[in-house]
Amino acid sequence: MTTPAAPVETAFALLREGRLVDAQDLMTRELQAVTARHGRGGPEWAAAQCDLGNVLLHADQLDRAIECFRHAASVPGHDHESRKDQLTYRMNLGTALRAAGRLEESEKELRQGLEERLAFYGREHPGYAFGLEPLADLLLARGDVRQARRIADEAVLNLWRNGHERVAAVLALRAAAIHAAGTDEPMFEGLDQLPDAMVERLSAYLIERLDHRDPAAKGLLTALVAALEERLGADHQATLNALSTLANLGRDLGDQHGRVEVITRVLASYDRQGRDEPALMAALALAMAQHEADDDEAALRTYESANARAERIGRPELHSEVLRNWGIALKEAGRPEPAERRLNEALAQARRGADYETVGRAGVALGLFLQHEGRLPEARQVLEEGLAVLNPAHPDAIVGRSHLGAVREGRTCGCGDLSGTVADAFREFVLTRIPADLLDRLEVSVEDGNFKVGVHLRREPAEGELERLNYVMQAAHAEFRRRVGEPRYAG
Repeated sequence: MTTPAAPVETAFALLREGRLVDAQDLMTRELQAVTARHGRGGPEWAAAQCDLGNVLLHADQLDRAIECFRHAASVPGHDHESRKDQLTYRMNLGTALRAAGRLEESEKELRQGLEERLAFYGREHPGYAFGLEPLADLLLARGDVRQARRIADEAVLNLWRNGHERVAAVLALRAAAIHAAGTDEPMFEGLDQLPDAMVERLSAYLIERLDHRDPAAKGLLTALVAALEERLGADHQATLNALSTLANLGRDLGDQHGRVEVITRVLASYDRQGRDEPALMAALALAMAQHEADDDEAALRTYESANARAERIGRPELHSEVLRNWGIALKEAGRPEPAERRLNEALAQARRGADYETVGRAGVALGLFLQHEGRLPEARQVLEEGLAVLNPAHPDAIVGRSHLGAVREGRTCGCGDLSGTVADAFREFVLTRIPADLLDRLEVSVEDGNFKVGVHLRREPAEGELERLNYVMQAAHAEFRRRVGEPRYAG
């Protein structure tokens, strides 16, 4: 018999699907059920608070996550297991405070947690090193490189001596501290003493902690790539993941030519290995990089070769993505006739598949093209079809909805009131997740990149409704911050 998934596991599965409110609903109900069974202030209640806090943390609702972790950490442990859990709750609280930018509060909690770990575990136990790691990470973020390095070294020695796999994460942290110090000391010395799996984890941890806004990150990542090529080989997946991250970093830092060079290396590796689908995705990334490097002819040639790859693979969703991007590139290159063919083919391929988002994105791309060509009735039909199947918070849905507003006004160019469209999508997100008769009206506007919201109730909320409204609003803020970036298409 299959064991049912724990509520927190189900909640994280919902998060991976983008269902933030459903995940929070599930864990809120679980906390309420635990409170009803065991009361407040006990170990069960603390564990449920921590589970809810973890879901909120991953849903980018930091203030509520901090509140949950603070509740959990406030419950004193009365036996070995509950005392150990309380140490975890305090570390989670420090981590959430750090994520919220509340660095002084974070350091206070992490230092208190480290003292408690020392008393509980002793200095030689890996449980003590678990408290050293986040404190060193925080100190590095605060610019105290010397102390961060000292604490990271202590954690490495502890975990290495205990043969604990978490040493990979701390070695990544130490490499970042060495890089920040600006010395000639090797950052990745000793990789030959680690098994392959641990080297892979080290790489993943380092990639996860990179700040893509910091130009210095490029030197650290370049050094990691070189170390991985030497230790694991140029075609190892960890090396390719690091190269792909280096390409993304090049985009974020404006180094488009460097990005093209790196993606070309990745594509060559996948071709050497005969890995068709990863090679196709690398080819798409290469075409976009070439376009952003102002080499449109090279980009169009790459799209043509990517289309041939997609035809060989035979997956409609992948083929639609290639055709959509190729059509947009042809449009921007001033070639409307082949652009229209590719965009129509993209929508046809998407309809053959089973992914609604692919259908929506292809419809929006074709609809924008038809609008700009002055074919407004066709544009309206295609845009409405595409928007019907897209998440309202999806960036393409935001742009498509704004263009649809312009189409309805009879305009062939311009994307209409983009801020107003974002506000409308935010409003729709909230209204579809609360009782229909609760609000008289919901006023939403976007000012200086932030949402300004006015809530007007129609009636007195029933028990629990106001709390639900509050966290649906917080989920809307988190969802739109996370998903709404720069428009994908020019208006």
